[in-house]
Amino acid sequence: MKKLTDALKSEITRLARKEVKADSGSLRSASAAYRRDIAELKRAVQSLERRLQFVEKQEKKRFEKSPSPKLADGARFSPARLKSHREKLGLSAADYGVLAGLSAQTIYSYETGKSRPRPAQLAKLVALRGLGKRAAGKRLALLKGGEG
Repeated sequence: MKKLTDALKSEITRLARKEVKADSGSLRSASAAYRRDIAELKRAVQSLERRLQFVEKQEKKRFEKSPSPKLADGARFSPARLKSHREKLGLSAADYGVLAGLSAQTIYSYETGKSRPRPAQLAKLVALRGLGKRAAGKRLALLKGGEG
């Protein structure tokens, strides 16, 4: 009787291993295909991130360029107008300064009338006059590096 149970047990084990091997083969190939797909997607994401960084860098350079000083020719400066435009955009003086390439303290000095912008700074401020709230937010986020 012992031989029969041992033979039966070994045959059942052999058949079970055969079934498991057949089932796991398809799982193994599916797993390998998924790993390949994931690796391909990771490469695509890296490529897109590099392209995005390049485009952001180009846009940032474009925004950081100083406007032509000729833009300030004939332009008038009013401290109250500067403050109302900054408030219309919903920006702090520091954020408005980032957009204009100036410090927050400089913006405050201009707003209070303690100082007046030189032609180069006036050109930067004139360039911001036509900027809307949404465009200012996008430009600010780009200039700050996506943190704001």
